[in-house]
Amino acid sequence: MRWFLTACAAAVVLAGSAAARTSSSGLWGVVMRGPITPVCTAEEPCSAPAKGVTLVFWRNGQPVGRATTNADGRYRLALGPGVYSVHMGTAQSIGRRLEPTRAQVVSGRYKRLDFSIDTGIR
Repeated sequence: MRWFLTACAAAVVLAGSAAARTSSSGLWGVVMRGPITPVCTAEEPCSAPAKGVTLVFWRNGQPVGRATTNADGRYRLALGPGVYSVHMGTAQSIGRRLEPTRAQVVSGRYKRLDFSIDTGIR
């Protein structure tokens, strides 16, 4: 019976370590949209935070993570190390193009990656 409890305790520790490794890396940043007016002036900025935008992160042809921006355009997402393609959620009609479209996550840390959305206003 004692060996069974020891094995269970070891399994819990290993499972916790795997979860900690997965959540110890990822991305965070700000998503901005612009231009927001046809003519930019000093009093009126050309860009604004993209609030409520969903970023979808894909790897090997499968969506593996989603992050939705807050009112300040900020997002944070735990992802395992690797290279991902990034797209806006399908219901988004906020702009024409998201830049960048690729993201690299490094092991053991959260990396800042800001995105911009071209609204097409000219």
